[in-house]
Amino acid sequence: MRAPLEQKSFLALLLLVSVAFMWVLKPFFAPIFWACAVALIFYPAQQRLLRKWPGRPNLVALTTLLICTVVVVIPVLAVAASFVTEGVAMYQKLQQGDLDPQKYIDAFRTGFPSAYHLLERAGVEFGNLGEQLINGLKSAGQFLGKRALAVGQNTFQFFIDLGLMLYLTFFLLRDGPKLVNMLIRALPLGDDREILLFNKFAEITRATIKGNLVVAAVQGALGGLIFWILGIPAALLWGVAMALLSLIPAVGASLIWLPVALYLYAVGDVAEAVILTAFGAVVIGLVDNLLRPILVGRDTKLPDYVVLYSTLGGLALFGITGFALGPLLAGLFVAFWQIFIQEFNTEPADVDIGPTGDE
Repeated sequence: MRAPLEQKSFLALLLLVSVAFMWVLKPFFAPIFWACAVALIFYPAQQRLLRKWPGRPNLVALTTLLICTVVVVIPVLAVAASFVTEGVAMYQKLQQGDLDPQKYIDAFRTGFPSAYHLLERAGVEFGNLGEQLINGLKSAGQFLGKRALAVGQNTFQFFIDLGLMLYLTFFLLRDGPKLVNMLIRALPLGDDREILLFNKFAEITRATIKGNLVVAAVQGALGGLIFWILGIPAALLWGVAMALLSLIPAVGASLIWLPVALYLYAVGDVAEAVILTAFGAVVIGLVDNLLRPILVGRDTKLPDYVVLYSTLGGLALFGITGFALGPLLAGLFVAFWQIFIQEFNTEPADVDIGPTGDE
């Protein structure tokens, strides 16, 4: 009687301490998750360096981290800084009256009179909409001015999280295989199942993050390029906006280029409107329709519809981290059920849940 009681007491305390430790780490969930993701993505590069420099894990991990910083972190920070700069410049134009929202409303009325009157009958008051937009933007500026300290604190927190992520990434690159082996020994799920689940975690994380980021970068670059060619102001700003929105499959980038194309048509720039529409639908849309299923759906071995819904659900629940976390949870969900069907069903069953994007 004593031995089982001691064992149950120990397991209860183990669970309690583990939950408490996870609660302590909750504020650092994002940097921990991204450190694991970056370590998984750059693990092949780290292994190649380790073959060149055997017996020097610290140097290899540090070199891999520097490669990650140069290839990913610095370019992202540079683009983010340019995005903020152009956004501030556009806001200043609004404040100075150089950018009048009423002009765009008048162009919409002239170019699409039927839609304009339909919206008027639906209760949209276009008469003072431009003034309301300007007042709203000014109020937003005043609010941001009052919250300048909070904005600064958020920026400071961002760089703290970035530093914590890079710090943890170094140790995960150096000691990752040892940590995985330790978890396999500790978890009571069976070594074969645990290896399968860890492999699935790594596979989906690499595919989702690399695939979505490649699609976002390509769509943002193409969108910014066509805006620059057509002479549309703040091309970089709109390119970054399209890159961010492209994390939403199917419709993301079109939320930017389609309204701009409609405006160009409304003001009489028909040729530019046709070029932008054709380029957006064929070139930018083709990137989403072809690259995303190939890079995300095929490597995760998840159907396209599962990738779509898990991405949207992840973004809704977890913010920007959700574009990776949503498909990851979906992949683990499928992996757990596949293990259950294979091991606990007495009759063989087909566990294929649908065609993937590479078909």
